[in-house]
Amino acid sequence: MRVRSFSHVAITVSDFNEAVRFYWDVFGAPVVGVSDTPPERVREFFGVDAAAPSCKIGWVRVPGGATIEIFEFQPQQPPLEVVWNRLGTTHISFNVHDTRKWHDYLVGKGVEIVSPPEKSPHGHTFFFVKDPDGNLIELIDNKHMRAVLRWLGPLGGVVFRHTMYKKYYRPRHQAL
Repeated sequence: MRVRSFSHVAITVSDFNEAVRFYWDVFGAPVVGVSDTPPERVREFFGVDAAAPSCKIGWVRVPGGATIEIFEFQPQQPPLEVVWNRLGTTHISFNVHDTRKWHDYLVGKGVEIVSPPEKSPHGHTFFFVKDPDGNLIELIDNKHMRAVLRWLGPLGGVVFRHTMYKKYYRPRHQAL
């Protein structure tokens, strides 16, 4: 059994409408669905202990096909700062062409820039920004790897799984 493709990532936001506007205005990602969750489901499924909890859920489709699922809960919990070495999700990433142009565009839009574009040892360039709630977004230009990832990705996965990366596929007690 294997998955068919990547589906979505989910983030919790403080203001649903502001998040929808941000992802549309900045990245051209339209909202394609919205749902209000009944209070009893918010209590039971999501574990929000409140007299009248609410949860608005939206789906924002990113160009290229992935989706960001947006949750706005009431009441809200305070945000946690992202800590890179803490287990769990750290950021979402968008593929772009020309990180320098994107950096300048996002500065002009007033988006909070975390780091300037930099070049990795493998040749791709990337930088980080934050959405209105502080969720980290990486913008990455994979440069020469674009074609490799798109067209040779499945073949590369098979080849690398049986050659240079085979140690990662062994059971934990055999990995060393």
